[in-house]
Amino acid sequence: MPIPHETAAAIVAGGAVAPPARTPAVEADGLVRAFGGRKAVNGVSLTLGEGDCLALFGPNGAGKTTLLRLLGGLLKPTKGTTRLHGVTLPGPADTRRLVGLISHHSMLYPAMTVRENVRFAAECQGVIEADAATTQVLTRLRVLDRERQPVRFLSRGLQQRVSIARALVHAPRLVLLDEPYTGLDEVGALAFTEALRDLKAGGATLVLVTHNLVEGIALATRAVIMRNGSFVYDEATPAGGFDLPAFQALYRTLVHEGIA
Repeated sequence: MPIPHETAAAIVAGGAVAPPARTPAVEADGLVRAFGGRKAVNGVSLTLGEGDCLALFGPNGAGKTTLLRLLGGLLKPTKGTTRLHGVTLPGPADTRRLVGLISHHSMLYPAMTVRENVRFAAECQGVIEADAATTQVLTRLRVLDRERQPVRFLSRGLQQRVSIARALVHAPRLVLLDEPYTGLDEVGALAFTEALRDLKAGGATLVLVTHNLVEGIALATRAVIMRNGSFVYDEATPAGGFDLPAFQALYRTLVHEGIA
């Protein structure tokens, strides 16, 4: 069920009209996730608005994927809560349908065709015009010409495009992205980035886990570096964008040299 945008505008001094306040899309409070005696996520709190993209960077084992799954209600926290548009997760079915997950695992049915995989996902998510939505998203990801092929015959890159289409067919309001560019060729990566920018412009919130600093900060409105389950760097994207060489140097300092 789509979440309406704020429509009221506040009147400020001098008669100017301020832009409407953005409704918090994701609110996390004191998230902890422990596996045995190890805390994969340790006391994370954050707020994301509609149209925000949180880019999570850090070494393997930093807790990025665990945090991503906690933010989408796909994993139960040991402590703390996450709310999606005001509803505590995991929430009812209507709230869970607002979430889309894209990872480096395709999560496709190999014997089914491209169209069958995506249409099945649309039907499972309650999309009324499932055929039309399937055609639209396959066109967006530039894979409509393969719609009748079983996915087991596709290359790794084309399978990833179909997997992305499957995750986006129901127009999710929160998109979880775990190394989503894995296996994509230049055409697929371009189509995917365009789709993500369209989603952001439409008010969807993105959480992106990636080891690629370039692709991450290109989309990010907020960049976080994690180590040992906690944030060691957390900044909103500057108006002119991040200075890539400076950010890369900062990442090396915080991660590889272990200075928090």
